Amino acid sequence: QLQLVESGGGLVQPGESLRLSCAASRSTLYSVYSTTWFRQAPGKEREAVSGISPGDSSTYYADSVKGRFTISRDNAKNMVNLQINNLKTEDTGVYYCAAILGRFTGSNWQLETLYPYWGQGTQVTVSS
Repeated sequence: QLQLVESGGGLVQPGESLRLSCAASRSTLYSVYSTTWFRQAPGKEREAVSGISPGDSSTYYADSVKGRFTISRDNAKNMVNLQINNLKTEDTGVYYCAAILGRFTGSNWQLETLYPYWGQGTQVTVSS
């Protein structure tokens, strides 16, 4: 059973940066899982913002975050990180990481129902 724990959220001002981390349980070969970061803004549905596949670490981004978000994996630490630069107030929300064994196919990386494993989320608040 894969367990995921997010960290790195907090209260920041617009324009600042954050690095979110998703750590997998140590007993898991996390490098063979695809991982996606989702976020849920207050009053809105959860949306996929960025995903990364195993192997060649192909990356995927929602149009709304391209150029500001960078996803990466650290297989030695069993972690997937999400670097968020130039934070905006609309980035406020709870950020979740989710994982599935194997690679994404096509555009399905954005489908919530694809992922059997989820973390508890980390809150990001962007406010001046």
